Amino acid sequence: MPWNMKDYPESLKNFDPLVKKKAIDIANALLAQGYSETKAIPIATEQAKKWHADASEEEKQDFDDAPNPKKTDQH
Repeated sequence: MPWNMKDYPESLKNFDPLVKKKAIDIANALLAQGYSETKAIPIATEQAKKWHADASEEEKQDFDDAPNPKKTDQH
């Protein structure tokens, strides 16, 4: 099941909104590649935290300005 900023895994509820958005984006991409939800969520969480720690302020702002992840039937 793909996620969006209003419907996402419980494990993301206390995350910074930008990290949450990135994790949802990554998790949805992993689902589209055939990963199971149980694998996609921890991978996306780890990658989103790393991205947030390593990204420049400009990268973070650009991603924040980008449209929020959406649910699609492609997953």
